[in-house]
Amino acid sequence: MGFWMSGGVEDGDRLDRDATRKVLRRTFEMIGPYRHQVIGALALLVIFSLTSLAGPLLVRRAIDGGLEVGDRGVLNTSIMGYVVAAILAYTSFRLAIGALARAGESFLRDLRIKVFDRILHQSMAFFDRENAGVLVSRMTSDVDSLQILVQLGLLMFITASLLLVASMVTLIFLDPLLLVLCLLTMPVVAAASVKFHRESNRAYLSVRDRVGTTLSSLQEGISGVRVVQAFAREEVQIDRFAVTNRDLFLSHMRAVKIGAWYLPVVELAGAISTALAVGLGGWMVREGRVTLGTVAAFVLILQTMFGPVQQLSQLFNMVQSATAALHKLYHLIDEPVAISSALNAPSLPASGEIELDDVAFGYAPDEPVLSGVSLTIADGERIAFVGPTGAGKSTIAKLVARLYDPTGGSVRIGGMDLRDADVESLHQQIVVVPQEGFLFAGTVAENISVARPGATANEIRAALDRIGVLAVFDRLPHGLDTEVQERGSRLSAGEKQLVSLGRAALVDPRVLILDEATSSVDPGTEAIVEKAMETLMQDRTVIVIAHRLSTSQRCDRVGVISAGELVEVGTHDDLVTLGGHYAELFDAWSQGLAGVHG
Repeated sequence: MGFWMSGGVEDGDRLDRDATRKVLRRTFEMIGPYRHQVIGALALLVIFSLTSLAGPLLVRRAIDGGLEVGDRGVLNTSIMGYVVAAILAYTSFRLAIGALARAGESFLRDLRIKVFDRILHQSMAFFDRENAGVLVSRMTSDVDSLQILVQLGLLMFITASLLLVASMVTLIFLDPLLLVLCLLTMPVVAAASVKFHRESNRAYLSVRDRVGTTLSSLQEGISGVRVVQAFAREEVQIDRFAVTNRDLFLSHMRAVKIGAWYLPVVELAGAISTALAVGLGGWMVREGRVTLGTVAAFVLILQTMFGPVQQLSQLFNMVQSATAALHKLYHLIDEPVAISSALNAPSLPASGEIELDDVAFGYAPDEPVLSGVSLTIADGERIAFVGPTGAGKSTIAKLVARLYDPTGGSVRIGGMDLRDADVESLHQQIVVVPQEGFLFAGTVAENISVARPGATANEIRAALDRIGVLAVFDRLPHGLDTEVQERGSRLSAGEKQLVSLGRAALVDPRVLILDEATSSVDPGTEAIVEKAMETLMQDRTVIVIAHRLSTSQRCDRVGVISAGELVEVGTHDDLVTLGGHYAELFDAWSQGLAGVHG
């Protein structure tokens, strides 16, 4: 899916005949649970098509048997039959709309759930390489294009197809020779349709591409609005958005131009065919070869036939867009989940040391972040990882939590490779408290219970009380029922981090990973956060990513990471005495503190 980022449509993403066939086959499979509704709708549309064509045939009967002969009985029964046919057509069409829309909306509901489910189960590596704006466009613009097809396009497409076939059969029955003469324009329409199919396919894939890029640019501008305004970069961001918006406009205009030359071709073919029917039909009536009613019915049905041809040509754009959207959505659903459990995978052992055995890792194939890291962390030990920014400290923590899998070597707990363990049991035993806790819209209690759905109010309060922060939340306007608002904007940075610690306390894991958990905490709650962390770390294995060396002093051991390698391991005092990397870091940190206090 990388072409979405670059702004181009690669050849491999153009929907050829085989790709289109696969998309349609898979769609039919997904709509299987609602096939009874679809079959019922098709039956109703068949009734609608037949009753629609009954009108011209009744007109023929009324003219030939009623007006020409003067038989009022035939005329009256033809009129009554026309009214009955119109009522049946109206009723069947209305019922078909409801049945088909219900099946289509059910399909879209299932599709949204499948896409969202697959996205949430993806590993962090997936989100590293995918753009958030593109993922949002899958669930918005792509599904919207399908929504239009389901609500209107699918009904029109089936109806037009049935009417076209039924009209052809009826016209052959009325006069095959006249039909052949009237369809002399069809080869031109067929050639134009082939050209339109090829060009519109490329155009609508390009439109999907530009929509994703534009949404990405929009999301970036809104998410970073504070930075944009702080540095007065509004005009720069507007200019960048204008470029992506212009590209989207040009893609849409290319699609419009393709339809602009195709639709008049179909319209002109219909007009010429109607003129031929009137002219040739009039001559055949004068020669006594056909009746006037037959020509009248022929012209009416011919209009009924070219109406569907025109509708199908207009629907081609919609179908192309929907097929391209389905192709992208199915591609996302088929994206393999890198971090998953094997069938009947065993649970992670309830105790045991953590072993990193010659671990190597890189976020990109040719850009190693860690290499040759080997370390054993005892059960119940506290270890801090320190080192310069980008050295790989947080990466080690992510590998232990199995947010990523190592590209070389292995990570084991209790002798079991994390890749062999059940993922759910792993997440129950290993919890990561990140630098900045993300909060969802809802109450404080709801955000804490994210860690353990189904936890009772008393269990949440007990977890917060264990780490000494219950009083902080009780002071909020509505206590634990206080709405945090979007992204927790109602809480301070320290209070957000206390929610993260509350989640960890609710799970009560045996391995706790603190990834610079106090780096963004405000001074007003820093002491409370520090005390809560200290309480939470009791009686469990703790891995700390430390940016303040005062934290590493309180740990049993310290590991120094430099350029992706574990260069030193030992106690704080031993490493200071050693005079190596850690001693240099500690000396620089101490001098910095002295300068601040001085």
